[in-house]
Amino acid sequence: MATLRDIKNRIKGVRSTEQITKAMKMVAAAKLRRAQDAIINARPYARKISELLSHLVTDYDILNNPFVQERDVKNIAIVSITADRGLCGAFNTNIIKEVNKFISEQEGNVNNAHLFCIGRKGFDFFSKRDYSVQGNYIGIFQHLKYEDARKISDELISQYLAGKYDKIYIVYNEFKSIIQQKITVEQFLPIPVIKASKEHKEAMPDYIFEPNQESIFNYLLPKHLKAQLWRTLLESNAAELGARMTAMDNATTNAQELIRTLQINYNKERQSAITTEILEIVSGANALKSN
Repeated sequence: MATLRDIKNRIKGVRSTEQITKAMKMVAAAKLRRAQDAIINARPYARKISELLSHLVTDYDILNNPFVQERDVKNIAIVSITADRGLCGAFNTNIIKEVNKFISEQEGNVNNAHLFCIGRKGFDFFSKRDYSVQGNYIGIFQHLKYEDARKISDELISQYLAGKYDKIYIVYNEFKSIIQQKITVEQFLPIPVIKASKEHKEAMPDYIFEPNQESIFNYLLPKHLKAQLWRTLLESNAAELGARMTAMDNATTNAQELIRTLQINYNKERQSAITTEILEIVSGANALKSN
């Protein structure tokens, strides 16, 4: 049975943990507000550029443009976006499970599946196992910048255009709310552009393109890819902070409940010890009177 000193030390240790988790929750909450603002600002641009591409694309582009043209799929690349740190619930585990599931679904359809890991947790898992990890980007979420998205997208685009990969997918957590993140698998390349219907085009303003529609379309394609990757990084960053805030809130609540339980046990043990001491004193006094 635990002594009063053991229980008191345990309460002290749990209380220290509670203070740490509460502080981590507050830090995550402060960062989350900025991350939410960033993703809210990025979504309209990414959505609008996708809409513009669907208006500009032609049947010729769908069949011949290297960014849009479908190929026979032999080799694919998967970009997994995880966090650099833990203590965010099942955030990283869910991404790893989804990547494993996606790769297993491709077996028999492709020759090889290669990985690009954004975030330390994903890289640590996949690099220690039988996976073909072709690149890793660690530490970018500490100070997330658009330059990071540009650098990564340039590398992916160059390898895709060189024919190393026939399709590239991104697996990430989409931010829905503080308590909800959605695992999302998006095709990065070839760009899944859906040609706008005739009715939709007629409903849009009649633009005049300078110098011409084709050159504008080709100019926008790399920008679209960078914007989409930047959006996924912002989504994942906000989702990570939301998951960490929720996890630390749950940890703080659990610590408070454990402290309450330990305090009750401590009071019971203390009361039992006091009762025992009183009984010993009374018994001793009665023995002296008898003598």
